[in-house]
Amino acid sequence: KPIRTVLLWQFIATLAMAAIAGVWAGGHGALSALLGGSVNLCAGVVYAFLLGVGLRARAVPDGGPSRLAMLRAEAAKILVIVGGLVLALTTYPDLVPAAFFTAFVVTVIVFSMAIFVRE
Repeated sequence: KPIRTVLLWQFIATLAMAAIAGVWAGGHGALSALLGGSVNLCAGVVYAFLLGVGLRARAVPDGGPSRLAMLRAEAAKILVIVGGLVLALTTYPDLVPAAFFTAFVVTVIVFSMAIFVRE
């Protein structure tokens, strides 16, 4: 449940950043903010999926399998982030860097708020 809540917060933050960037820089700004937020949103979905799969694979007798599942999920999340950044920066020639990176950073901060979500 906490991860779903944080993903919803990231989605809302992405839409809010896109609206602000749209007013500030027009359509390209809004799309840039959507791309920036989507990079972290996709990475969060991959993280949640892999963590869920890794922890449901077997009963957890100690912390070892849990840590391994978390490390695997975190590594995949980083790969998705790097790939998403490279893809967006190389394929969208009218990208507005301020909108893109602001939305990206805001969604990173929102993801870190997962520790405050209660079951």
